[in-house]
Amino acid sequence: MIAIIDYGVGNLFSLVGSLKKIGAQSVVTADCEIIDAADKIILPGVGAFGDAICKLKKNGLDNFLIGQCEKGKPLLGICLGMQLLFEKSYEYGVHDGLGLIKGYILPLKDYVGNLKVPHMGWNGLKIQDDNPIFKNTKQGEAVYFVHSYFANCKNNVSATTDYGIEVTAAVRKGNVYGVQFHPEKSGESGLKILKAFANL
Repeated sequence: MIAIIDYGVGNLFSLVGSLKKIGAQSVVTADCEIIDAADKIILPGVGAFGDAICKLKKNGLDNFLIGQCEKGKPLLGICLGMQLLFEKSYEYGVHDGLGLIKGYILPLKDYVGNLKVPHMGWNGLKIQDDNPIFKNTKQGEAVYFVHSYFANCKNNVSATTDYGIEVTAAVRKGNVYGVQFHPEKSGESGLKILKAFANL
């Protein structure tokens, strides 16, 4: 069973549908007992970092999720959910994240010149390590991005994509995984990634 964290940020319908399509059982919940009983966790997210981290803290989910990861449970952050894994974000001020991965969230517009922000559309992945969620993904396979901020980190980068700069597309630190793109909106390519996570 995969627990999809429901903290009032984002539409979870397409993610639930994608997991169902690959035969993975999931539950959308903010109940710590249900999350604790789950085999894996997905932290989704759409919107602003500050609002999202405040909602996690309000429900006490921030420290609880950190504890789940410390116990070794696989967690996958998607889009804003990936950004929340980092130490700090500079989106509309400065906000502390979960601190599970070292690095900072910065505005794309300050780094990509005249390219349009948000970065929206299909981009190829440059896979850089043996991250098991990419075990069925080919080098250069395209996935769907929608974001205005990106993770600036030196270590734990599993994949990048080219958008004027090398944008962090995926990270991994032990049992903690993150993808900047939306696998649930990335067709068969995204389903393969979700299935690989579900089968960890």
